[in-house]
Amino acid sequence: MPLPTAEKAQIIKDFARTEGDSGSPEVQIALLTARIKQVATHLKENKQDMHNRRGLVMMVSKRNRLLRYLARKDRNAYLDTIKRLGLRK
Repeated sequence: MPLPTAEKAQIIKDFARTEGDSGSPEVQIALLTARIKQVATHLKENKQDMHNRRGLVMMVSKRNRLLRYLARKDRNAYLDTIKRLGLRK
């Protein structure tokens, strides 16, 4: 269950540093956050789905690593990203 193409394109447009930027940490964090929300909703309905639960834990870990990297490299971008995504840190 990947993200819909239109939603993914909108997230990239909103968080990109420059036109066509899809690899910056801000974009990656935003895409992971959208995917995490989607999988979390799925797991609320399907409590026995351990395979997707493992994937969710892996995505959360990857997002945390990217957030730590962004905080280390560009503190202002980090603060702006967590504020825009509504993450607790």
